[in-house]
This record gives sequence, C-alpha cells and structure tokens, in this order.
Amino acid sequence: MKNKLSIGQMSKLHNIPIKTLRYYDEINLFKPIEVNEESGYRYYSTEQFKQLDIIHYLKTLGVPLKEINRQLGSRDINEFLSALKRHHHTIEEKITELENIKRRVEIRIKEIDGSMGIQNIGVPEIKHLPSRKVVQLQGEIRSVQELELSLRKLKGEFKNISPIFLGKVGLTRTISRVKQNNFLEYNSIFLLLEELDEQEYFHDLSTIFPEGDYCCIFYRGVRSESPKYYQILLNYFENNHFEVAGDFIERAIIDQFISNDENAFLTEIQVPIKKKFDINHI
Repeated sequence: MKNKLSIGQMSKLHNIPIKTLRYYDEINLFKPIEVNEESGYRYYSTEQFKQLDIIHYLKTLGVPLKEINRQLGSRDINEFLSALKRHHHTIEEKITELENIKRRVEIRIKEIDGSMGIQNIGVPEIKHLPSRKVVQLQGEIRSVQELELSLRKLKGEFKNISPIFLGKVGLTRTISRVKQNNFLEYNSIFLLLEELDEQEYFHDLSTIFPEGDYCCIFYRGVRSESPKYYQILLNYFENNHFEVAGDFIERAIIDQFISNDENAFLTEIQVPIKKKFDINHI
C-alpha cells in the first residue's frame, strides 16, 4: 500500500504521543488502516490525516472524546452543528463560572492587601455599613471543634452553597454574654455572601445584617485576645452614650489558615449601635 506510515511516523508527523494513538485505536476513535497480525504493528495512511485533524480540532475546542467519536461515526452535518452549539453553551457556562471565581479572588486579594496597611488597631470607629446578606446557623458554639461541625452543618443546610472562601465565615456573640465576660460561647455562625452569590439563594434561606451605624474595631493576634477589645468597645459605648442594637459580629480576616505569624492575624468586631435616649434633652 502506498503512503503507509508506522505509528511512530504518524506520531512524529502530527506531534501526538504514540500512547495517545494507541488509546484512540482502543476506543474506536481513530483506527489504523492495517495491523500486522504477527508483530501487532499499526499502520496508517495519508488519507487519514484529515480525520486526525478534525479530532485534534474538536479536542482543542474541549469537545469530549466520546462526543467526537459519536460525531465522526454519524458524519451528519446537522448533528455535528448541534454538537458544536451544545459545546458552545457549555463553554459559556464555564466562562461565567471562571469570571465569578476571578471576582471572588480579586475581592479577597483587595481585602488582604488592605488589611496589611491598617493602622487603627484597637481603636473603635463608627462606620455606616450597607445591608449585607448572609446565610446563618443559630446555635451555641464553644470550641474550634463545634465551630467546624457547625460550618459543615451550614453547608449541609444550604445545598446550593458555593465553595467557602477563606475570610467569609464569621460568628456572632450576644451583648449579654459580653457583659457577663463569657467569651467561650458564640450564638451563631454565618457565611457572608458577596453580591455575585446572592442570586444563588432563596430569600427564606438567608438573613440580613441591616444597614446602619456600626462600631467597629480591629485587633491582631489569636481569638483568645478578643476580650480586652470587647471591653474597649463597652467603655467606648459608655463614654459616648451609645447602646448596642444587636449582636456582636466577629470575623477573622487573616488567621492560622493563611498565615503562621500570629502577629499578622487580623479580626474585626462589628456591632450595630444607636444613641441612648436622653430625657434631659426633651
């Protein structure tokens, strides 16, 4: 036969590994025109080049080998066009998914970059914060083990939850616990949703941290150092005639999962506040 090529020659001409050509043969995607019965050597012809080019083209587009095999078997132009349209839709979905991942990563990069330059550590600051949507699981949390179990339960409760990115998980603590110096317990765990996440959740599976004035404080170090910063907040409220209007929100921005330097750990405590009613000003 003219133009007969060995599998090695075919491999070099098309820059395709020999084991790939053997695999194509095994799955009936691209078979040699001849196999020597004694030696088992595979041989191909130049007439097969176009078929191999089509396989390479579709594979470059990301079309699965199973789909390529089906298309080459049918050789129906309408079916081929439908397959390309289906694959185009899959590509569009993947692009959207990657764009969302990119945005999440950019948000996290910006937050970590900004955290390194924070100077007002341990200083209370009043911020007017917008409303924020969260998914929240109520229940006492008294240890790292209970925290992790609650986090797994949170993921189980909300089946559509996207992968949790570090820095989005937080805890809440009641004012009564803070005033009793009970810093061993939290009353809920939550996952802060980004704007791009919100469309994924049904309204009744989420809650809102309302818009309003919040007193906020940053601290560095491990979680066990938090009591003194809560006390700073309580003193600030007393001196400036504020009262607490909701639970304390505590979120570790940088912790042991992304840094082994405790001095780099960063946590923010936020709590909604309002001015005390002063009867003397009536």
